Amino acid sequence: MMANYKAFRQSGHIPTLFAAFLYFDFSFAVWVLNGAMGPFISEQFHLTQGQTGLMVSIPTLAGAFMRFPLGVLAQYIGRKNAAIVEMSAIIIALLYGFLFVKNYHDVLAMGVLLGIAGASFGVALSLGAGWFPRQYKGLAMGIAGAGNSGTAVAALLAPRLAQHFGWQHVYGFAALFMLLPLCVMIFLAQEPPDMEHQKLAEHLSCLWEKDGWAFNFIYIITFGGFLGLATFLPSFYFRQFHVSKIEAGSLTVLATLTGSVTRVLGGWLADCFGGIATLTAVFLIAIAGLCGLMTSPTLVITTLLFMLCFAALGAGNGATFQLVPLRWPATTAVAGSMIGEIGALGGSILPNLLGQSKQQTGSYAIGFTVYTALALLVLIMMRLVARRWTCTWVGAGGRALATEDSERTASNALTYQ
Repeated sequence: MMANYKAFRQSGHIPTLFAAFLYFDFSFAVWVLNGAMGPFISEQFHLTQGQTGLMVSIPTLAGAFMRFPLGVLAQYIGRKNAAIVEMSAIIIALLYGFLFVKNYHDVLAMGVLLGIAGASFGVALSLGAGWFPRQYKGLAMGIAGAGNSGTAVAALLAPRLAQHFGWQHVYGFAALFMLLPLCVMIFLAQEPPDMEHQKLAEHLSCLWEKDGWAFNFIYIITFGGFLGLATFLPSFYFRQFHVSKIEAGSLTVLATLTGSVTRVLGGWLADCFGGIATLTAVFLIAIAGLCGLMTSPTLVITTLLFMLCFAALGAGNGATFQLVPLRWPATTAVAGSMIGEIGALGGSILPNLLGQSKQQTGSYAIGFTVYTALALLVLIMMRLVARRWTCTWVGAGGRALATEDSERTASNALTYQ
């Protein structure tokens, strides 16, 4: 194990990987701020469940639409420079929130600005993993992607800061915190050498490839489910179990942190056993957890089931992005941003499903049922299309091919686009 870790460390640029992790972690924390402060905002403005679901989903939608343009920009100015530009814009947006957000409509508008932080995904993962060879892509992407632990950071700190200083001031604190990853990115990160400069049409080709849309649907469940639950959970606990706002945040931390840790595990398992095999396992686990949540269990059992779901979804995120750089080695940032964009759009599904389910029926059961059915359909789709993947660009179970094999099968991947 130590020998493998040493080989991994020596094969890439660890400072850049660390900078990418911090960049994604702090950006993710900003992205879900309104969700973390949901109980405070909903109480002050007397929001319904439907209004709360809309409020926490707007940053998700805005961030999703911004991911692909940032990924394309990174192909022209470099991933490090794109990250610096984005973090600077995040700080400006947070200062706007601190100074000017006063009512519910302002919160909705601020949600759009928080979406800037949600654009970081494809650039952060491609930057962090760009220095590493194919056999370590899954682990490197898992480490960079573990920055979704920002959900836990936001859930832990935002309610406590809001309790003592008021929720509007949390935007100001977040602007100060963003200076840390910005400085680390400027002074430690180096642009990876793996980028091939191509025409815009070549970068955009993944938009209409069959594989691209298969990955989109997979990520709608793994990342969309992770993000949707993470943003809605504080409000869910506050409304469903009548715990305090601080307790709701702490319970959210337990669940989301589990998923962040298992993202690294998912990438490592995908390197060892293949991304397809790993995704199959985590889909089945997530579906089982969602089925348990339909029954409205006790607080303890609910929390354990959420931890199980987050563990599976987090590992699924890592496994998905073990496969992405194998399929699009030269345009990982663009392809990753597109997949991340669609997946993040999927993050708006669950909060609205659960909010409307509770408002219309008095229970969250229908919302969980619909999402479980969707997850099952995507699992079936993945198993069908994976048969073609293992005949073209990836090995059995989704393992990385040897270099000579990957060169031989690269042209095969184009035959069914």
